[in-house]
Amino acid sequence: MNALDTHWPLSESNTAQPIPLSHGRVGAQAALFITGFSTFLNLYATQPLLPQFRQTFQASELLVSLTVTAPVLAVAFMAPLIGLWADTLDRKRVIMTAMLGLAAPTALAATASGLGTLLVWRFLQGFAIPGVVAVVIAYISEESPRQSVGSTMATYVTGTIVGGFSGRFLMGWGAPIWGWRAIFALLGAATLIGILVTGRFLPPSTHHVRPAQFPPPLQTLGRHLYNPQLLAIYLVGFNVLFCLTGTFTYVNFYLADRPFNLGPTALASIFAVYLTGVVVTPVAGVLLDRFGPRRTLIGAVSMGVLGILLTLIPHVPFVIAGLALGSSGTFVCQSAASSYVGKASGEARSSAAGLYVSFYYLGGCAGSILPGLFWEKTGWLGCVALIVCIQSITILIARKLWRD
Repeated sequence: MNALDTHWPLSESNTAQPIPLSHGRVGAQAALFITGFSTFLNLYATQPLLPQFRQTFQASELLVSLTVTAPVLAVAFMAPLIGLWADTLDRKRVIMTAMLGLAAPTALAATASGLGTLLVWRFLQGFAIPGVVAVVIAYISEESPRQSVGSTMATYVTGTIVGGFSGRFLMGWGAPIWGWRAIFALLGAATLIGILVTGRFLPPSTHHVRPAQFPPPLQTLGRHLYNPQLLAIYLVGFNVLFCLTGTFTYVNFYLADRPFNLGPTALASIFAVYLTGVVVTPVAGVLLDRFGPRRTLIGAVSMGVLGILLTLIPHVPFVIAGLALGSSGTFVCQSAASSYVGKASGEARSSAAGLYVSFYYLGGCAGSILPGLFWEKTGWLGCVALIVCIQSITILIARKLWRD
């Protein structure tokens, strides 16, 4: 057995077994679901409104797309820093503070007088999100029994899936009726409700051992980056969101052209395939607990390869089925990688998880740009070839460097 497979360290004042978050703790599971839901309700909410923002603010496509890019970049930038800071503090307190820090700019976005002000509030939203994402990963690794980390992580990831879809849905369908400012206010209120649920039902962090001495931040991050298993996880995270973002960005152009000729409403409905993750991710948790992260990840990426290849069949049902397979595979990969971070990091789990979140969202940024170069030259076929190549590299990394 590898040294990283040992049980999580316990504090001297608490030698009880980790809290069974996935067995008999319905309230804790609900709290983790709501935490993920409330956080990702906000991150991509402006995506369906980009055409409206272009007209409202009289701005270019590039400028209005920054309402999506700004929080993602903030997440990538802040995640490792938040992780370092969070290792010194109580897990639950950091999660609650970060959620409050997310609710405030979300509600204040409703007051934005122009695109510049809206971008500021969106960027501040991204600043707060790593305080939830990175710390929840560490929290689950420490507080859940080793044999159920995967299923518990899947509960949280399922919440992020439902939240991500719900934010887009509320904004896309509600903004034409009540206005986008009213929807931002609604999202802020929903996040506040999420804070109350998390505070009430999430068990306190009892097994986090704060380091007696705090090494320099660069030393801590460097130690994580020199850990081959962690580096492998970071590269997998980069690749996973690269493929998802590349797929769901450029498939819109593919489906808008012949022979599909889909309009904006039909294209917006594509995101409904994300909801397959609600069914698949809990199943993935069971698979993670039974087969381990490495084999589960390899199977999920293989499912993604099949999905992206199915989109080459020029019939809408096949494309939709392929997108559903691809997105489901991504959520399984996210559960596998998230559950493996705490296992491979040993100490300083928040900073290790923060680096993972940073690599993950940097992959999303790259996935929105690089496939465009292939699209310009070879269309959707070139995008598919690039994504399959990245997926193959992901499988190779997991096979060679991940350990169950």
